[in-house]
Amino acid sequence: MTTLIQSGPVVYIDGKFMAPDQAMISVYDHGFLYGDGIFEGIRMYGGKVFKLASHLERLYGGAAEIRLKPVQDRAQMAQAVRDAVTRSGLKDGYIRLVVSRGKGSLGLNPNHCPTSSTIIIVDRIHLYPPEMYEQGMPVIVAKRPRIPAVCLDPALKSLNYLNNILAKVEAIDAGMHEAIMLNLNGEVSECTGDNIFIIKDGVLHTPPVSAGILRGVTRRFVIDTLAPAAGMKVVENPMLLKDVFAADEVFLTGTAAEIIGVSSIDGKKIGSGKVGPLTHKLASDFKKRVQVNAPED
Repeated sequence: MTTLIQSGPVVYIDGKFMAPDQAMISVYDHGFLYGDGIFEGIRMYGGKVFKLASHLERLYGGAAEIRLKPVQDRAQMAQAVRDAVTRSGLKDGYIRLVVSRGKGSLGLNPNHCPTSSTIIIVDRIHLYPPEMYEQGMPVIVAKRPRIPAVCLDPALKSLNYLNNILAKVEAIDAGMHEAIMLNLNGEVSECTGDNIFIIKDGVLHTPPVSAGILRGVTRRFVIDTLAPAAGMKVVENPMLLKDVFAADEVFLTGTAAEIIGVSSIDGKKIGSGKVGPLTHKLASDFKKRVQVNAPED
């Protein structure tokens, strides 16, 4: 089958490709009605899908946790993602992969949704202003705490992001792009859309999964690949705000954000008030690795 290549955004819904302005789902889809589903945000560099296997592992793990069965198996899903990228004609961009419970009834019962629905969007993304990657990004601490795992595990990348969005609103109201969220124990958890790291005396520290965080793919790439290559030790341990304020450097990681340094928190300067040298190195190393040969595993 010949793949029609276009230059720009493309949408795949349940086996069919279409232009974004033609893409539609049912108003009875439980993903729309109740946030009943899961998603992944994925990057592509040079036409290669970055850490696709890791994203699919998290996607299918989340699906199992909420008893949702995607129509495609992992191999079929991976191929659908690659086909969407090829069809878009884009070399660098962003992929949003969504699996919803599918079309059902107005009631909550998921058994009334006979078939799940898969949506793949391939487009460009620019999350933060380019100058912030050089100058650092000011952030705030959100007053709204992170949802505890006993209620809704933050490690589950579900379609219900209202907790994150309301904390994001706090950041926007303060004229910022991001906010640090604490868990109910007052420990640092993560930001509204990014994981957080601090650097103290050359050692990387980041909150553990038990603090109520998403198992970020970029976070794991820093821990498993970038830090060891740079000779940096990584410690996953609970941390308080005082630890963050006392850090030499602070940076955030995320699929869309990549690696971005933090210049201040609640108006208080972090380190020199600029992106620190180790953050610069990690960000530079990240760029080099994904631009030369973005790993898909």
